Amino acid sequence: MSPATVASDAASKVSRYRWVVCALVFFATTVNYIDRQVIGILAPTLQREIGWTEVEYGYIVTAFQAAYAIGLLLVGRLLDVLGTRIGYALALAVWSVAAMAHALARTPFGFGAARFALGLGESGNFPAAIKTMAEWFPRRERALATGIFNAGTNVGAVIAPLAVPWIAVTYGWRWAFILTGAVGLLWLLFWLPMYDHPDRHPRVTPAELALIRSDPDDPTQRIPWLRLLPHRQTWAFAAGKFMTDPIWWFYLYWIPKFLHDRHGLSLLKLGPPLVAIYLIADIGSIGGGWLSSTMLRRGVSVNRARKLAMLVCAVCVTPIVFASGVTSMWVAVALVGLAAAAHQGWSANLFTLASDLFPRSAVASVVGLGGMAGAIGGMLIATATGWVLELTGSYRLLFTVAGSAYLVALLVVHVLAPRLEPAPLADAEGPRRPATGK
Repeated sequence: MSPATVASDAASKVSRYRWVVCALVFFATTVNYIDRQVIGILAPTLQREIGWTEVEYGYIVTAFQAAYAIGLLLVGRLLDVLGTRIGYALALAVWSVAAMAHALARTPFGFGAARFALGLGESGNFPAAIKTMAEWFPRRERALATGIFNAGTNVGAVIAPLAVPWIAVTYGWRWAFILTGAVGLLWLLFWLPMYDHPDRHPRVTPAELALIRSDPDDPTQRIPWLRLLPHRQTWAFAAGKFMTDPIWWFYLYWIPKFLHDRHGLSLLKLGPPLVAIYLIADIGSIGGGWLSSTMLRRGVSVNRARKLAMLVCAVCVTPIVFASGVTSMWVAVALVGLAAAAHQGWSANLFTLASDLFPRSAVASVVGLGGMAGAIGGMLIATATGWVLELTGSYRLLFTVAGSAYLVALLVVHVLAPRLEPAPLADAEGPRRPATGK
């Protein structure tokens, strides 16, 4: 066989490097959630040592959400300008340093300042991740890939309660922030040499590149924010994020306190129930993406596949309204775990809507706008949660809100985007892909 024939055969094979890229994004998301969850796990300990109130803890969480909202307003456009390779690396470096800076805090204000810096850096993760998925995966694989990388949130949430209490008890709580923050810097040693755009990457065969580019061409010209805001598709995505992201933030920052306050768990005993919750959530993250991707492969429209998957997830959240009243700790864990799994399945499909409705050149900006809306919702629920717990000491109202938010959000998404038709940006940007859902 001639060298030319061998080269031709190699070029015709569909390589799988896109899944290596997905794995890199998965690990970045894992680090992201380890860093942001440390304070939630240590909250009962820090509340005793620093002496903050429920309201002050709510304000500390709000500081993170405020910075996250500000960052998301800017980071989407920054990623569209810098590209995912440099933009992702910059974001991870900033949030890793900010995570370690928590060890220097001595007052509630100091923790608030560290959380603000962490929020600015971490705001880059999901816009960069979604933009990477849009660049590296065809639409029919995108929800599954998104579900896989989004499962990193749950893996991070599993690792943190196993590692953080042990570090805190053995070396002190400050080292829990330092060591977990330093892990992110190691990720840069893999990302920078291994990542590039698929058009330029030497590990991508022509056949894989053809698969990645199998959807109709999107325009490459950058689309200004002002061009995105008038479209109902933008507001559909933003509304979904605004109404449901805060529920995940509530789980992340208050479930450890709920288990401590309601079921008397100490720092070292928090690990098993939190691990159980986020292992269950992993199933939902991948399952939600798998469900809509499977329906698409079977010929179901994008509109029907995404919304049916989101409806299943929204219904599965509702039993959490009973979590505050059950006496068994493990029953409460099961209810929270089911809701967390449903949220992750919902989130995988909601994120994918951004790439369904907008061209690749606008995806990071749209995700940034939606993430900003979610962070603003997170600010509101963080402050409200602090006051509700300070005044009533009960989680009942909070779990009721968590159980109903997704059905309401799906209704709003459907009203704003009843057919999931791509945003009509063709007039200035060139031809768009045809409408996909009816």
